[in-house]
Amino acid sequence: MVKSPLPLQRIVFFGTPEFAVPTLEALAAAGRKPLLVVTQPDRPAGRGRKVLPTPVKAVAERLGIPVAQPESVKAPEFLERLAALTPDVAVVVAFGQIFPRRLLELPRAGCLNLHASLLPQYRGAAPIQAAIAAGEAVTGVTSMVMEAGLDTGPMLLKEETAIDPRETAPELAARLAHLGGALMVRTLEALEAGSVTPTPQEDRDASYAPRIRKEDGRVDWSLPARRLHDRLRAYTPWPGLTAELTGAPLKIVAAAPLPGRKPATEAAPAGTFLGLVDHRAAVACGEGSTLGLETVQRPGKKARSAMDFVNGERLEPGALLR
Repeated sequence: MVKSPLPLQRIVFFGTPEFAVPTLEALAAAGRKPLLVVTQPDRPAGRGRKVLPTPVKAVAERLGIPVAQPESVKAPEFLERLAALTPDVAVVVAFGQIFPRRLLELPRAGCLNLHASLLPQYRGAAPIQAAIAAGEAVTGVTSMVMEAGLDTGPMLLKEETAIDPRETAPELAARLAHLGGALMVRTLEALEAGSVTPTPQEDRDASYAPRIRKEDGRVDWSLPARRLHDRLRAYTPWPGLTAELTGAPLKIVAAAPLPGRKPATEAAPAGTFLGLVDHRAAVACGEGSTLGLETVQRPGKKARSAMDFVNGERLEPGALLR
């Protein structure tokens, strides 16, 4: 949709996790407080399995905005409630449900989504993790018009940012969330002014970021140390990066690439423990590189410095991590 530069004040906001909160707060601060906030139903969370409000619901209640939590946005009663509000536009940030066509077409100017990548790169559920795992130096956020495809709609505005070489997924997500909030406000202003035109995505340039799985955190020592470090940053805190040592899992909590191997260890197979280097457990990786483990953890135990772990388990050079 988005056909005419008319006021976009009657807003319905869809969002669920912490990533969506800065956009909701930015809209309210800009005088665009939504008529309704739609978020996922409250679920049990944490070790105590206590039912907690979603981060977006907690903020909406603090701002005095009505909240809806439909089990499905396809439910006729929910769509009727939304239609009665006659919204100008829907703003969607990490909501968590697929929109039916009726919902996509319900707001006068359509549904606008904030996506955490520079589209068409990294369409899908985990764009932040995918960008870090791929070793990207730059990422960003994109505002777009939603359509039936997965993150395939026309783009509106973008904001780029550099990725710090040691930045983890949660750290980058926090920065992108705040960039995205400001970007969405600018997007609404530009649409009202008629100064932005939706730009179709080039499918040939697209890449995909599927939902992260537990098995994605399994270490592949044949990869260069730099790539493993990127994966560790991407998969923090979940699923983490896990190897196997002496028949039991070993989670790598913190690590960094080390300088190239010494001549005596150049022929060591990938995954070989090479000894302690500057208090780090050096492990041979692909392409002659070395990863220095800084902090590790066995299941059910506290995380330990790699040096304490090596000494405690009396690990000798030549031991193989799988």
